[in-house]
Amino acid sequence: MESEVNHGRRRRSTNYPLEFKRKLAQQACEPGVSVAQLALQHELNTNMVFKWRRQLRAGVFDPPGLVAVTLAPIVPPRPVMSDQRCDGVIEIRLGKATMRIEGRPDPVTLVAVLEGLRG
Repeated sequence: MESEVNHGRRRRSTNYPLEFKRKLAQQACEPGVSVAQLALQHELNTNMVFKWRRQLRAGVFDPPGLVAVTLAPIVPPRPVMSDQRCDGVIEIRLGKATMRIEGRPDPVTLVAVLEGLRG
């Protein structure tokens, strides 16, 4: 096994500010920009800048905000086959996925689900 030599350098794990990542990712998206050259100018690993660019395109750097909510007309309740009454329906659509919650969800569980959706 080969021993690791670091020549007095410490391996650093830096948490870069979100705005810095966003700025470099935006620059990396510009036509004609070399991501390798951009990374070199800022003394960064090229793969890190590529990762930030992917995250920018995926919306990871978007500021948290409100989610659009659409109120649908009230639909007559469907018959319930058990002794449990259906008190309401919450339907959440994200892209191609739809989540439907019927009845009275536990508030703690509902908060956990919504936090999970927020990412």
